[in-house]
Amino acid sequence: MELKKLNRTENSKNSNTICIGVCAPCDPRVDEDSRTRTVNIVEMIAVHLSENIHFTSGVNVRVVWSPVLIDGEPEADIVAQQFKEEGVSVVVCTPDTWAFPQLTLMSLMAHFPKDTPLNITCGNSAPKPGVVFAQAVNGAFAQQGRLTHLNVGNWDDTGLRPNIQGHTLEALIDWIYAAVTFVGLKGRRVVCFGHDSMGMETALAHVNATRETFGVEVTRLDMKLLSDKLLKKDYDKEELKALRHWCESKLKYIDTSLPNGSEKLDQSLAMYLIIRDLLKDLNAVGGAFMNQLEWGSDRRGNPLPICDMAESLFNSTFDHNGEKPVMPFGTEADMQGTLTMLFKTWLSGGNPPLFMDFRKVWEPAELVARARDLGINVKGDELWARKGIVDGDNSGSASLNWASMPGTPVHEILKNISMPAADKDYFPGGGNSVNFISPGGIKGIASRLTYSHLNGMFSLIWDEAETVDLPEKLADFVANSSNVTWPHSWIVPKYASMAEYKQYAPANHFHMTWGLKPSVLQYWMDLTNVLSVAPWQARPALIEATDRPQPLMYLINGGENEAKRLRAKRL
Repeated sequence: MELKKLNRTENSKNSNTICIGVCAPCDPRVDEDSRTRTVNIVEMIAVHLSENIHFTSGVNVRVVWSPVLIDGEPEADIVAQQFKEEGVSVVVCTPDTWAFPQLTLMSLMAHFPKDTPLNITCGNSAPKPGVVFAQAVNGAFAQQGRLTHLNVGNWDDTGLRPNIQGHTLEALIDWIYAAVTFVGLKGRRVVCFGHDSMGMETALAHVNATRETFGVEVTRLDMKLLSDKLLKKDYDKEELKALRHWCESKLKYIDTSLPNGSEKLDQSLAMYLIIRDLLKDLNAVGGAFMNQLEWGSDRRGNPLPICDMAESLFNSTFDHNGEKPVMPFGTEADMQGTLTMLFKTWLSGGNPPLFMDFRKVWEPAELVARARDLGINVKGDELWARKGIVDGDNSGSASLNWASMPGTPVHEILKNISMPAADKDYFPGGGNSVNFISPGGIKGIASRLTYSHLNGMFSLIWDEAETVDLPEKLADFVANSSNVTWPHSWIVPKYASMAEYKQYAPANHFHMTWGLKPSVLQYWMDLTNVLSVAPWQARPALIEATDRPQPLMYLINGGENEAKRLRAKRL
């Protein structure tokens, strides 16, 4: 027996690295050219993955591939050992010939945990039909109850280096983002400062369920720690000056006219530095801050300034120091909201999330009538006039990126943002809100995680959605009908009617991320065993080129939800 003392390191360079292993089985009876072609396909797909997987959320992705073709059990053991030495936690199999399922891929996967993401990508070629092997081994795994994703695509039937069609590679890339998110967040942690804000049970952390379902830890810290550090001024004073100067010189305006307004602005900005450093010390990937009621609203104590700008900065791709990864962060200690944003940020490769109240639902007739009352000419074909809107706004956590279209330079984004004084009735502790109106035309997925004590499972209620512009007078009226000093985003779901949308909201908060595809989200829900809830009558069960194909295992076990419930009992 060998004994080895590990090196003492503060942070391993590979601690946040996810390794993808690409391999292929083969029929030992085929000619040498067919074997060479299979190896080439493995290499080509591995190279494509390495060049097209881009994360900005603090995770590094490596791709390794094996030239050892898995003809049988000995080769399966060799490739498994290679992959284990490289730390592979995601497996992509790219067969191009028939092979023997149990002797090859099934023997390989026996070396790995049962929840290891496995994708089988093949062409639909006839000469040495890898697709036949793919169907055989996928069916065998399905009978086992093991989740796999089959990607039957297209590449040339002949040639040593066949052309692999773009849709085949795109479907694999979509799956990779889901797999990396699933694997990469295991063992990571989010930090909750405080407890369930204002008794909102829909925001509870569900610590054990979160740990068991996602492998994510929830660190709980009392807000007293933040209060102590704020009152002790335990932060970099010079950096606070730089942060304030950045805000004052870049934003549209900042209101410090109320009593002690300047001091309260400093305190609210200092909270960003305090929380940021605590999150860094804990190697956190997300967080949430309770605020209400004890921090900023309870007059029995000493209400402190709100820190809306701090929360918005965490959810943004930049701050006063330049570009940075998004740190998904929930207001009102909304941990299910934080998790929703965390997963979608990773699934999109690092895009900024929008945290919103599910405020007033303006149904089409009501919105059109109000517009006409204001003297606005309504044609009737405007998206908001046909579908209605949800007024998405909240006093904190709105990513500053959502003040402009994706890709807008930071200095242009900041021109659209102001910091009015906080509502003194809601927040007697003072401070400043963040205010902007999102432009129309931002498309993504609006969704919200929820949990059921009855089945012990998480669900995601979701729909594709986009923002819309309202005529100026109408936008002003809608904003003033709720909280005019808060950020506003006019959200239109793609398939849900407003009657459905307002009935099926799982909480008072919902969250949108741009650039996230339904297929990526669906793959992730498969891997995490999260129930997919999209009960909109207008949405087809399968939208080709948008949705991922359902795993075979679902079909032979009574459907997606029933199969997931069965898996939940065995995982």
